[in-house]
Amino acid sequence: MSDRTRHVELPGHHTTAPLLIGRRIAVATGLIVFVALLTWLGGGYEDPRDGRVSLPDAFYYASVSVTTTGYGDIVPATDRARLLTTLLVTPARVLFLILLIGTTLEALAENTRRAYRVRRWRAHLKDHTVICGFGTKGRAAATTLLRRGADPESIVVIDESEEARDRATGMGLAAMPGDATSTEVLRSAEAASARSIVVAPHRDDAAVLMTLTARELNGDAMIAAAVREDENAHLLRRSGANSVITSSGGAGRMLGLAIETPRVVEVLEDLLSVGEGLDLLQRPVRDEDLGPIEEVHSRDPVLAVVRDGELLRFDHERAATLCRGDQLVYLRSYGPRDGGGAPP
Repeated sequence: MSDRTRHVELPGHHTTAPLLIGRRIAVATGLIVFVALLTWLGGGYEDPRDGRVSLPDAFYYASVSVTTTGYGDIVPATDRARLLTTLLVTPARVLFLILLIGTTLEALAENTRRAYRVRRWRAHLKDHTVICGFGTKGRAAATTLLRRGADPESIVVIDESEEARDRATGMGLAAMPGDATSTEVLRSAEAASARSIVVAPHRDDAAVLMTLTARELNGDAMIAAAVREDENAHLLRRSGANSVITSSGGAGRMLGLAIETPRVVEVLEDLLSVGEGLDLLQRPVRDEDLGPIEEVHSRDPVLAVVRDGELLRFDHERAATLCRGDQLVYLRSYGPRDGGGAPP
């Protein structure tokens, strides 16, 4: 199995090798205990040395019998014992052999199935989203994308933490171990063909390196990066990030607003939630929207217009008339009857 196949963790039920072997050992031990108790309690078995079978002798007989070693020193001496051996001990031997062979075959089949799933997943992986870092920020980004209607199969998570990757696969996402500052790791996540890349590590220096590496691999992807300190935001923009979110500065501004205008903070928190209350959405201008922006306000309160990559506030003179190719940033209210869900 290639490195690129081995290092992808896809969602779904996975039985690890230690767990698989542990189950087989438990069943095999159960078979030995069953045959030993049958030999000891059932009677009719003889040991040529002293003519009787003790409990240790019974376990000895069960181990050599079930494993088909069969030294012949303890034998069924009565018709009843021979019948028990035929009807119960022999099937136990067969089951033990099935366990032994089945463990090997299942391990080989699991590797083959996993390799096939990864190849199939890679074959359809294009225009996807790569999330670098799956801490609080990365998980929140993934949750928002999923609530917006993103296909879980179109999101790939990169994180060095096994716990973080388990959370990702638990959400139905593919995960890869590694440091997203590495070109090879990003290539394994097919970052070169990604539509968007989310950079959300714990440290600002790592965010800058991840952004530089991602932009080098993919010049067209939308890169959204999180930074803790305002003073480092310009470094991320120069590194190639299209959008930079300052986490500590944003939290500080929210705290300041909460002191003087707590209701404003409630509205902002509502806007940050997805599928309930107030939502901020973006959509292209439709044919019926062409013309004065005031006519759209009654249906979808417009906050900004994106024209040729430039963001214009709704009160900008150039945004007064909507044109083909424009994008609208607008408010949508989900009332109790709307039930939330992904926006249209």
